[in-house]
Amino acid sequence: MAQPAQLFALPLAAWERDGLKAALTGAGLPADDIEQDGPVFWRFERDDVPVGFAGIEVHGRDALLRSLVTLPPVRLRGLGAAMVARMEVEARARGADAIYLLTEDGAPFFAKLGYAPCARDHVPAAIAATALFARHCPASASVMLKRM
Repeated sequence: MAQPAQLFALPLAAWERDGLKAALTGAGLPADDIEQDGPVFWRFERDDVPVGFAGIEVHGRDALLRSLVTLPPVRLRGLGAAMVARMEVEARARGADAIYLLTEDGAPFFAKLGYAPCARDHVPAAIAATALFARHCPASASVMLKRM
């Protein structure tokens, strides 16, 4: 029986940000702040084919998971969960012990991965001050948290 192809995470080069922006826009996700300092993004590949993108912003012991998008041809194949797991490893490696995220329709997906609802007024100030949190996500977005 053949082994499933391994998922690789590669730091996103500056010239690849247009691809990230197009993928986010196509998925209806905010993309206006991906050029700013702070967020770090990765491109995910399987069999040398891009399958998605994700990013994190780390502020002290807290991180913000952001810009998670699986490309349409490979959605619903378990890649999103693998991408989240890789971002959690990155956040821990950068000193974070909690990851926050904002989602409009992904709460059931993230709940399966151990994320729990979090009140907006319980979000640390540094996370609440990020461009994504403060300006780009609507107030209707759910806030979720996972402690590692």
